[in-house]
Amino acid sequence: MDGTVLVADDDRTIRTVLTQALTRAGCKVHATSSLTTLMRWVSEGKGDLVISDVVMPDGNGLETLPKITEQRPGLPVIVISAQNNIMTAIQAAEAEAYDYLPKPFDLPDLMKRAARALEVRRRAPVARGAGAAQEGDELPLVGRTPAMQALYRVVARVMNTDLAVLITGESGTGKSLIARAIHDFSDRRTLPFVVADAVTLETMDGPAAILGRARGGSILFDEVGDLSAEAQARVVRMLDSLADNAPRIMATSQADLGRKLEEGRFRQDLFFRLGGVTLNVPSLRERVDDIPLLVEHFLARAGREGGSLRRLSPEAMQLLRAYTWPGNVRQLENTVRRLVVTSPGEEISRAEVEQALANQPAMEPSEGGISGDRLSASVARHLRRYFDLHGGQLPPPGLYQRILREVELPLIEIALDATGGNQARCADLLGINRNTLRKKINDLDIRVTRRRKLM
Repeated sequence: MDGTVLVADDDRTIRTVLTQALTRAGCKVHATSSLTTLMRWVSEGKGDLVISDVVMPDGNGLETLPKITEQRPGLPVIVISAQNNIMTAIQAAEAEAYDYLPKPFDLPDLMKRAARALEVRRRAPVARGAGAAQEGDELPLVGRTPAMQALYRVVARVMNTDLAVLITGESGTGKSLIARAIHDFSDRRTLPFVVADAVTLETMDGPAAILGRARGGSILFDEVGDLSAEAQARVVRMLDSLADNAPRIMATSQADLGRKLEEGRFRQDLFFRLGGVTLNVPSLRERVDDIPLLVEHFLARAGREGGSLRRLSPEAMQLLRAYTWPGNVRQLENTVRRLVVTSPGEEISRAEVEQALANQPAMEPSEGGISGDRLSASVARHLRRYFDLHGGQLPPPGLYQRILREVELPLIEIALDATGGNQARCADLLGINRNTLRKKINDLDIRVTRRRKLM
C-alpha cells in the first residue's frame, strides 16, 4: 500500500492500532482525536484517504463528509462507527462515504478496504457530489454481525434506484422494516408508502385502488407468496400497465418462492418482475452475536416509553443467546417487554427468563426457513447478494476460483473437526485422496488439531 492516510478517532487504542498497521503496510499516517484537526489537514491538501469515526468530541464524522467532498473532491472516506444500525449505513451512503465498517471491525478487512480505496484514488480519481445525511428516528434494525452489515450496505445502494426489491426471510426478522427503510430514506420519502395486502388484491379493482393511493411513492406486496393464482395474475397485469412516474415496487416473502415456482404455485412472470434485487434478512439464529445489542435496544426503548429500567444478568443473557428464536426479532422483543413488566428487581435473572420462555416454542420453523433450504438455494442467495453488493458492476475476475475456495474452506475445516483432525478419516469422509486433502490444507492455510472425537 502506498499513500497518506488521515485517521480520526477519539479512541487512543484504535488510533494506535491503525497507525501501526497502516505504517507496516507502507503508508504514512496522521492520526488525531479531533475533527477540527482532521478538517485542517484536509484543507491543507494532506492525505489520500480518510478513516474517521462518527461520534467525536467536537462533532459528528458524517456531517463532515460533505465538507470534505467540497474541499477535496475524490478523496475517499471510510467511516467506522460503534452505532451499529441501518441509519448509520444509510447516512454514510447518502453522505458519499467510500465505505462503512461497524465497530468492532476486523483489522485485515479494514486494511483490504483501505488498499482498494487508495488504488481507486490513484488510478481514477473522480469528483463526487456532496450529500446530506437525513435526520430521522432510530430504526429497530440494529446489528454488528457481518450478515446484517452486508444487508445494510445493499439497502443503502439500492435505495434510490427504480429496481424492484424482493425481501425474503423468516417471520419476525424485520422484512417490512427493511422495505419501510428503503422508502423513508429514498428520494420518494415524501410520497405515500402503500402496503398491498392479499384481501385488497383479491378484489377486481384492488390493484387500481392501490396504484391510486401510491401516487408515485412505493408499493409493498406483503407476503407475496401467499397470494392466490387470481391475485398473482392481477398483480402481473398491474405491473405491466405501469407508465412513467410509476411507484417503487417491493415485496416480502417468508416462503421459498423458488420452490413454489418449481411446484407451479407461483407465476414465473411475477417472480421475475419482483426480483430486480433480492435481499435476504438473516434469522436471529444466524446473528446470535446481535442478541445482546437487540436486548439493550429493547430495554432502552421500554424505559423511554415509561417502563422500569431493567438489565439482564450475564446468565440470563446467556440463556437468551442459546434459545433458537423461531419467531426471530419480534419474538425477542415481546419476550423482553414481558420481562420488563414482570421482573420485580432491576436485574432480570436467568430463572425469570426460563419462566418467560417456558411456554414458547423453541423449534426451528418449517417452511421458508434457512434450515429447510437446499444447499444450492442458500448458495444462490449468497451469490445474488454478492453481485448486488457491486452496484450493477461485475465483480473482479477470478470469481469461479474464489467461490470454490469459499466452499472448500469451511467444508474441510468442519470435516476435520468432525473427525478429530484425523486426515485419513477426513479424506475418506470427503471421498478424496489423502494427498489431495493434504495439499488443500496447505493451500487454504488450515490449522489441523488432532484430538479424540467421540463420533
